[in-house]
Amino acid sequence: MALTKDDVAGIAEYARIALTEAELSDMTTYMNDAIDLLEPILGYDLDDVEPTFHPIGELANVARDDVPVAGLTLGEALANAASWRERSFLVPQILADGGAA
Repeated sequence: MALTKDDVAGIAEYARIALTEAELSDMTTYMNDAIDLLEPILGYDLDDVEPTFHPIGELANVARDDVPVAGLTLGEALANAASWRERSFLVPQILADGGAA
């Protein structure tokens, strides 16, 4: 089944890709060529083949237990800071005084 220009235009619109008329023609040809390359797959007898949902099979997320560990002390955290005051890092101001830009 070949894709029409309208099919490709719909796909491009869905993907939010702007195509000129020339690009639409080229993309229609390109996508139909790609589909033609996959045509031999239809010749395989797959009636007895179970669907595969993941190539690794029974995949499970393996994670270690969430065990709290000691963090940095205040002194260690501030030791390499360029500037700090009391318990805070001092950084250059990035927003102007007076609210919104």
